[in-house]
Amino acid sequence: MQNKTMEIVEGDITAQSVDAIVNAANTSLLGGGGVDGAIHRAAGPELLAECRTLQGCPTGDARLTKGYRLLARWVIHTVGPVWRGGNNFEDELLGNCYRRSLEIAVKTGIRSVAFPAISTGIYGFPLERATRIAVREVGAFLAKNPAIEKVFFVCFDRHTHDCYQRVLGES
Repeated sequence: MQNKTMEIVEGDITAQSVDAIVNAANTSLLGGGGVDGAIHRAAGPELLAECRTLQGCPTGDARLTKGYRLLARWVIHTVGPVWRGGNNFEDELLGNCYRRSLEIAVKTGIRSVAFPAISTGIYGFPLERATRIAVREVGAFLAKNPAIEKVFFVCFDRHTHDCYQRVLGES
């Protein structure tokens, strides 16, 4: 059985040397702020051109594109939920983002994936709650899917990194 691990990294997701990075995208897939904007800028205009052909993506689902100018060969775009108080299926939709992204990775032959903290920026999902969902969903997926060798949670700042470190340490 292959080694299946989760690792936490503080840094820029666009600089990760992995098979695929996950983009916390909006439903249009046409770029935006935060992680989404950074990935589009780093990948170059070809990414936007390919995203235009995908006709968007619903919340909780994911789509695959090439990585273009990124170190990563692929970008898995997933649309996290906007936090609306927790009674609008936000937890389920966020869990779906991680599962669908990893399903696409397995189907594509991707062995290493870097995730941002999906929905915790402008979408307002509480960080610790989102982190628990991310760690739970990725851990459960890895336990059943030996094809994925390594998953990185790439945290933009120390606060997010420390939250992931604490939650992963509890699991």
